[in-house]
Amino acid sequence: MIPKWTFVAATALSAVVGTPAAAQGQADYPNRPVTLIVPYGAGGVADVGMRILGDKLSSRLKQQFVIENRPGAAGIIAAQAGAAAAPDGYTLLMTGNNNAIAAALFNKLPYNILTDFDSVSTAAFFDLLIVTRAGSPLRSVRDIIAAAQANPGKLNIGTINPGSTQNLAAELFLSTAGIKAALVPFRTSPDMAGAVLRGDIDVAFEFYAALSGLLADKKVVALASTGAQRTAYLPEVPTVIESGLKGYDVASWNGISTPHGTPQPVIMILNQAMKDVIPTRDVQAKASQMGMAMRWSTPAEMTERMKADIAKWGDVIEKAHIPKRD
Repeated sequence: MIPKWTFVAATALSAVVGTPAAAQGQADYPNRPVTLIVPYGAGGVADVGMRILGDKLSSRLKQQFVIENRPGAAGIIAAQAGAAAAPDGYTLLMTGNNNAIAAALFNKLPYNILTDFDSVSTAAFFDLLIVTRAGSPLRSVRDIIAAAQANPGKLNIGTINPGSTQNLAAELFLSTAGIKAALVPFRTSPDMAGAVLRGDIDVAFEFYAALSGLLADKKVVALASTGAQRTAYLPEVPTVIESGLKGYDVASWNGISTPHGTPQPVIMILNQAMKDVIPTRDVQAKASQMGMAMRWSTPAEMTERMKADIAKWGDVIEKAHIPKRD
């Protein structure tokens, strides 16, 4: 007769490592191509960042990382697909600031970004720029605030769609500075850029990738960047904090998540691979050209950032009286 403790030990071991086949599957992960779902169309800055990362992960882990673009519906379509995928590490999802905003902005979503996914690591961070046309009398953040204080509600600030990072960054700027201004929404970044050049709006909040050509041609001027530190691609431009508005720190970001329940050994293989490739010189150089700062994190750090941003943007949405969406 086999001793009773043998069955107890075997049961305990099975709970830790699963079946022998599952354990073997984790040990040689990945042994087939991995799909990375991106909630934006091909060619955008976030998509390019994931392709840079995917190429490096393919080389590092000796399996192809295939980008699958699923744009639309504020990232909901992509997140639904990611949440429904098998939790085996072969379907990943680009998550980030857009998911934090969606969690704060929508009354109900067909997934929960905090419980239906497991974080792997952050990947790319994107500061915004506050810009104006060349020749504008506004030369600094202090000038913007002074102009708004002198004529409450008269200053025109351009952003794209209500509920976008750009739009909420502008709302946060107004509330942090304690000023009133007219926020003018545009459908696309080129539409907003044209309004800046014509002088239809006084300043705009936008990402570097959408403005790089105009900045290079000196048709628009960057007055400040919105992150905690100056950007590597425009090091001469001060931050909003340096410009006198304490406590203002906005950076959009993204990272990689897996469907909840993905084995921890798989998550840690992915996390270590990202830790290995993100700091490399070519990744950093390519990212900087696109206005990105690539940074690795632990899974726990990424999860905490997601939680903090959901709370942050929820507060901005409430103070700005932006209606929740169904």
